[in-house]
Amino acid sequence: MPDQVAIGLIAIGWAGAMGALGLALAYLTRRRSLRWSSALVAIVAVAAVVAGVIGTANAMFLSAHDFGVVLLVCLVAGVVAIGVAAAVASLVLRSSRRLTRGAREFGETGEYEDTVDGPAEFQELSAELSRASSRLSESRQRERRLETSRRELVAWVSHDLRSPLAGLRAMTEALEDGMVDDPNRYHAQMRAEVDRMVRMVDDLFELSRIHAGVLQLSLQRVSLADVVSEAIAGADPVARTVGVRLGGSVAQDVIVHADPAGLSRVVANLVTNAIRHTPADGIVSITGRQLEDAIELSVSDGCGGIPDSDLPRVFDLAWRGSAARTPSTGDLNGTGAGLGLAIVKGIVEAHHGDVQVHNEPPGCRFLVTLPRVWQAS
Repeated sequence: MPDQVAIGLIAIGWAGAMGALGLALAYLTRRRSLRWSSALVAIVAVAAVVAGVIGTANAMFLSAHDFGVVLLVCLVAGVVAIGVAAAVASLVLRSSRRLTRGAREFGETGEYEDTVDGPAEFQELSAELSRASSRLSESRQRERRLETSRRELVAWVSHDLRSPLAGLRAMTEALEDGMVDDPNRYHAQMRAEVDRMVRMVDDLFELSRIHAGVLQLSLQRVSLADVVSEAIAGADPVARTVGVRLGGSVAQDVIVHADPAGLSRVVANLVTNAIRHTPADGIVSITGRQLEDAIELSVSDGCGGIPDSDLPRVFDLAWRGSAARTPSTGDLNGTGAGLGLAIVKGIVEAHHGDVQVHNEPPGCRFLVTLPRVWQAS
């Protein structure tokens, strides 16, 4: 057998034995600190080298002096290797402990600051915890806004129902006592109040369907121009009553794949909202255009603008606007309970679309974007 092969086999045997012993020790200490694992790697590496050197040195019949020199060099290298391993392990351990403290704080408070500067894997895990903390914070804020909106909705709907009910009771008692000179006028007023409450209940039912995810859409090819024309025709008498002018234009070839009733509800609610918050002699403009793969509907009013702090809440349930906005011009065939824009958002999102609002003097502009064609899931 050639000498090189014999030496190689001897080295493999001795080093392999040290490696097997190291694996056994690593298994026994697998639950210990990372410091022990790093030290064990360095020790096993040096021990494998020393064992291989000792085995081959005996086979080569080195002198005692030469053997001592080789062994000393190996031992010095081993000490250096163990020292470096301990230093690296300390750095890794420090990052690990910092990550552990951050994870503990995240579990207790839901907040986490990305401060780990150790190995790339730790940095990646720390960044993911930071992103999770941000998402959790946003979720909590949405939950708080939703809870606030629900409380406001209950309060406002209770008030809006109490007023017409009190009026109906008073008119009924007056009719029963025969104290009315013109019963027909009272009957007409009672009918109007009942219609108002019916609209409010219908809006609440629509919102419940939207939030429950059971809103059914009957998708058809719809001309946006026809929908806008119908909305303008229906709202024009009310707009004339309060001195608001309606205008706008949509090309006849703008076609969208949508639910006709839902799309009509969206346009009608936006136009009604615009009229409600536009002062006399103001203008409400409705326009529509076709983009590359979507259609865009815009409703601009003269409300005087919405405070920046209120813009994120415009489509929240029961949001009615701040005192900074132009005062409402009346009920305008709506509920007045802050449900119209929430319904708009729900219907638009059910169509896989998006609705936004921006301040554009002298008022604000609601922008609805809908895909031209989409498949219901």
